[in-house]
Amino acid sequence: MKKLCYGIAVSACLLGQAYAEVPKTIKEDPYLLLELFGSAFQEARNVYVDETSDRQLIENAIDGMLSSLDPHSGFMNEQSFLDMQIQTKGEFGGLGIEVTMENGLVRVISPIDGTPAAEAGSQPGDYITHIDDLTVVGLSLNEAVDKMRGKPDTRVTLTVQRRGEEPRKVELKRAIIKIESVRFEPKGDIGYIRIITFADTTQARLKTAIKELTDKIGADKIQGFLLDLRNNPGGLLDQAVEVADAFLDQGEIVSTRSRRPEETERFSATAGDLTKGAPLVVLINEGSASASEIVAGALQDQKRAVLVGTPSFGKGSVQSVIPVPGYGALKITTARYYTPSGRSIQAQGIEPDILVPRAEIKEQPIIEGFSESNLPNALTNETEDVKKKTDDKKAPVEGKEKSEEKVDYQLDRAIDILKAISVYRSRREDK
Repeated sequence: MKKLCYGIAVSACLLGQAYAEVPKTIKEDPYLLLELFGSAFQEARNVYVDETSDRQLIENAIDGMLSSLDPHSGFMNEQSFLDMQIQTKGEFGGLGIEVTMENGLVRVISPIDGTPAAEAGSQPGDYITHIDDLTVVGLSLNEAVDKMRGKPDTRVTLTVQRRGEEPRKVELKRAIIKIESVRFEPKGDIGYIRIITFADTTQARLKTAIKELTDKIGADKIQGFLLDLRNNPGGLLDQAVEVADAFLDQGEIVSTRSRRPEETERFSATAGDLTKGAPLVVLINEGSASASEIVAGALQDQKRAVLVGTPSFGKGSVQSVIPVPGYGALKITTARYYTPSGRSIQAQGIEPDILVPRAEIKEQPIIEGFSESNLPNALTNETEDVKKKTDDKKAPVEGKEKSEEKVDYQLDRAIDILKAISVYRSRREDK
């Protein structure tokens, strides 16, 4: 065996020359290519600097083959497969963060509400460059995720890079993530529903939310519903279909198309809008992915809802999970999602009808000396009320800074839009 120490350019030239001499039939014969794999496996097993188990070599080879196809395909060992099954039931251990691999780094798709990642201020688009000071470059997505997982109450330090900012280290404490997939509350005469993820219980919880909000606000008083899908990383396809169906009476919800035209599937709504056609606004952002994009796209195309926020993530592919008993499972991308109008979600996302970026509302400071009372020769007003109002303007507001931190500009705009729709609709019905 010769030890190689050629430069990269020389090695590339030599390999190119050798490759050119291989007959085309040999290059494309799968059985001969499997012999190539067997040779590589045998050499790695025998000469790699550290002893590695046969199972680890094979599993890594399979994962490398699949993950090189796209970021969402890969091999799951038994533990990863079990974790995935638990996660779809709404309870799992970890940090509560949905991630993908991009440019060799781990990219945050979405933090999940109420989890360590969300409480630490994680945002969609953040890059994780190091896990406990270990660079993620060179790791597969599964390897990076495994390093972020761990026993509850143990800690992990992530180095986070956000656009336009210096890298920063964030220490997180792992926890058992219990996700209440649907949260809801009345906001005045509006029924606010937030879907955190699409798990087994999502449609049932949504049905409960609609009923309880209608009862609490009053069927004759409710102005409409606000469906918040921001930072929702997705989940189960069947739950996405059922959630969209809850607001529709008829029409297509989504179609999935694979490489074989005969395998195209179409999912349509059944009769019975649970909200009885009440005005509907849907909030989305760059953390809305996959199943949440299916719901948003269906309600937009069917002209059932007005979408507000920022463009969604653009994860429009279908993964099939194929169990391999005793070893884990294969996760393979098998189709793409299309909205009812035929739009592909993949790498495009859903554009909101009304673009509302995340922003802060800040009270403009009152400029002293710039009012009627300060103008030369201004008329005086002898009432104490006017004097008191002027003094109040100058008085500091207690807790102002704290309250401003909680302002959700997108939510406030969505509520205003929903109210406007409700008023407009009621006036048309009165004519």
